[in-house]
Amino acid sequence: MKRVNSALPGPKDIHREVLPNGITVLTRSNFNSPSVVVSGYFDAGALFDPDKKLGLADFVTSALMRGTKKRKFDEIYNTLESVGASLGFSTGVHKSGFNGRSLAEDLPLILNLLSEALTQPSFPKAEMEKLRAQILTGLAISAEDTSDMASETFDKILYKDHPYSRPEGGTPETVKRITRDDLVKFHHGCYGPRGMVIAVVGAVEAEPAVRQVKRALGGWQVKGQKEAPDLPGLKPLGRTVNKHHRIAGKSQPDIVIGTNGPRRKDPEFMSASLGNSVLGQFGMMGRIGDAVREKAGLAYYAYSSLSAGIGPGSWEVSAGVNPKNVNKATGLIVDELRRFVQEGVTEDELADSKASYVGRLPLSLESNGGVAGALLNIERYDLGLDYYLRYTDLVNEVAREDVLNAARKFIDPDRLAIAVAGP
Repeated sequence: MKRVNSALPGPKDIHREVLPNGITVLTRSNFNSPSVVVSGYFDAGALFDPDKKLGLADFVTSALMRGTKKRKFDEIYNTLESVGASLGFSTGVHKSGFNGRSLAEDLPLILNLLSEALTQPSFPKAEMEKLRAQILTGLAISAEDTSDMASETFDKILYKDHPYSRPEGGTPETVKRITRDDLVKFHHGCYGPRGMVIAVVGAVEAEPAVRQVKRALGGWQVKGQKEAPDLPGLKPLGRTVNKHHRIAGKSQPDIVIGTNGPRRKDPEFMSASLGNSVLGQFGMMGRIGDAVREKAGLAYYAYSSLSAGIGPGSWEVSAGVNPKNVNKATGLIVDELRRFVQEGVTEDELADSKASYVGRLPLSLESNGGVAGALLNIERYDLGLDYYLRYTDLVNEVAREDVLNAARKFIDPDRLAIAVAGP
């Protein structure tokens, strides 16, 4: 594992600069290793997908490395392999992203390939059909995966009539409708420098790193780059809604039970996050794991998670159970949620959770990739360059009543989304 400077990133060693075309560049030097990581995001997520062509944003990002106006598919990957480097793209709801790594001396190469893929993809027809076949195969595999289908069903209940209910990867029907012309139009309309953020972390000084980014992408200009559509309001559940997605021939159903959670910028986020650790993360998967898996023996796994981003998040419990135990396990999980909102957490539980959070922070920042992710997190949610310097205080300021108030604000045991996928 590559070690960065022992000090936490802060205003003194994070360099932030906005290029004239709107790209924000964040850099932090680390000369303890000869490598460099380039990560970032841009405003071309699945929110832009038309309903009849869901998966379009994902198709485009998957296609970026399949050929550019300068290089064919094989040339791109041979170039990367020849220097032991990597570069890839991914899609989210609001943003799409990229992640690359190489030796510091090959940073110009990575940035040039990134620039080509972002600004000059060629979408070669033969490669697009191969890619479509791969996407359809992936969707077919996912359709037989009880965990994937429970999550998708849960989203459809929780986010009914909201863009978050739509599968980012699309459906077989929508992916089959996507044409090469759709890919070109999406790229032309949605890709551009406005809203793009690039983090460069590793064995390079800040100013040379910014110069190299400017050389590769500083000249990128797009007239009429589309604005992301507004996120509509979300109507909370009025009652508990159960849905069972049947998949024949499976031995284990998966369950997802939960409700809405905070946005990442909400003041309750840290309290909810620490509470969630007690509920279903810490040790042997917290209270949920203890009650449902360890004591009752009803689940192969059981844990809770908090998903908080730009829009309304989710607070959910996931479990894999024997088909005979679905109702019992569901009942036990709801009982634990009820206990959580009635009693909150104990002082000891909260202290353990805080110690875990504070102790994990340096570990999460040991690699260049971890630091790059942290810098992007700061920028995406406007947390401030001193966020990681304040982090321990932010964690330790949370009191028991804060956790209880957050739990009661978001979790109503009588208004839950309950999704089961399996036999």
